[in-house]
Amino acid sequence: MQSSSALEYDYTVAKYFTVATIVLGIVGMLIGVILAFQMAFPALNNLAGEYGTFGRLRPLHTNAVAFGFALSGIWATWYYVGQRVLKVSMAESKFLMVLGKAHFWLYAVGVVAIVISLLMGISTGKEYAQFEWPIDIVIVIIWVMWGISIFGLIGIRREKTLYISIWYYIACFLAVAMLYLFNNMEVPTYFVAGVGSWYHSVSMYAGTNDAMVQWWYGHNAVGFVLTVPIIAMIYYFLPKESGQPVYSYKLSLLSFWGLIFVYVWAGGHHLIYSTAPDWMQTMGSVFSVVLILPSWGSAINMLLTMKGEWGQLQENVLIKFMILASTFYMFSTLEGPIQSIKSVNALAHFTDWIPGHVHDGALGWVSFMIIAALLHMAPRMYKREIYSKKLLESQFWIQTTGVVLYFTSMWIAGITQGMMWRATDQYGNLAYSFIDTVTVLYPYYTIRAIGGLLFLVGMFMWAYNMYKTFASGRELEREPQNASPIAA
Repeated sequence: MQSSSALEYDYTVAKYFTVATIVLGIVGMLIGVILAFQMAFPALNNLAGEYGTFGRLRPLHTNAVAFGFALSGIWATWYYVGQRVLKVSMAESKFLMVLGKAHFWLYAVGVVAIVISLLMGISTGKEYAQFEWPIDIVIVIIWVMWGISIFGLIGIRREKTLYISIWYYIACFLAVAMLYLFNNMEVPTYFVAGVGSWYHSVSMYAGTNDAMVQWWYGHNAVGFVLTVPIIAMIYYFLPKESGQPVYSYKLSLLSFWGLIFVYVWAGGHHLIYSTAPDWMQTMGSVFSVVLILPSWGSAINMLLTMKGEWGQLQENVLIKFMILASTFYMFSTLEGPIQSIKSVNALAHFTDWIPGHVHDGALGWVSFMIIAALLHMAPRMYKREIYSKKLLESQFWIQTTGVVLYFTSMWIAGITQGMMWRATDQYGNLAYSFIDTVTVLYPYYTIRAIGGLLFLVGMFMWAYNMYKTFASGRELEREPQNASPIAA
């Protein structure tokens, strides 16, 4: 075994997933922009036959961003952060190194299978769970490989104390494993009843039970993929980039246990005013409101970490990304509980206010944090200076403008929809037809598409900056201790 002072970390797998994060981020968001323009200009549905329609592209977009871009970013950071906080190199275990590479390549195979199947219209029709049973099996294998990697690295660690980021990565692994297995219990129709294609299946649950299990999974897929591991990232990367210790380690633990306990019971708010039992709807609303406390606990902890060091925001673009990510996290985790209150949900549900909420979290919180994390990793993995500060500053402001245009247009569109759907004339009849509500939203859909396009432009700028960093960035003589070196 090497001494920790001479430890050379092996970032091979982290580099693989870094490339996957960039590629899938651009692909997923490009499809999202196409969809946004299709909403504003419906004729764009006809550009590529059945393969370019909204119904084919929408599940491809959600899965490419949530389980492509975000998951790749989570795994890239795990294979970087895990080694550093546990003080052990993957190169010290041939088994873990082979497993990590197999994890990536099997994931790549899974991505190809998912893209082909969704473009062909092969889907279970369940939100965030559209894959048929053969792909589900591959996903389970991939997930188990990651779990073995986590606990294998923990098992050979030198650092006995598990830093809070490791807790959050473990929570992501365990929760998603449980959620995915239960929600994707399905019956292959060909093998059971002799009908349909060999890959076709139906859910093991029916009716209201299926809806309850689906949204127990669906909401927590957001919680334990797009929230918990992203918090793991900011607890590591913000202190490392700023040189500031976490403001309160006790608050980080309190927020962790609060989030883990409360989040799993909040999914019922997706089924308010449905045939789901009223007690479950109420439980979803109550736990959603309680969820503000642990969510804001983490965000405030990060903001207070910068106490007395706010001047760093003027110079360090990566800290700008991370602090704005925390701020968007606070917005999103206040907005979601507000939408979960029954009286508000009566107005908001099925409106464009909901995607507005989803995207201020997905773009402002998740994307900004992953972008900043990979930029922090780049000089340390490739031993090169980040290529361009001007490019990074431009990207930050372009993408921030894009996010603000996106969620504000959807807030206005959603509240307008909700009010028009409920409006009645003096005789108690509906004041507007459904097409009236669609027509009035045209300018907001156009603004949303422009916002998404700006964010996509920023993704290309980030990809170019990352490529130029590892291809031609100035070589570093030694690893930076805190602030990442960026060329002017």
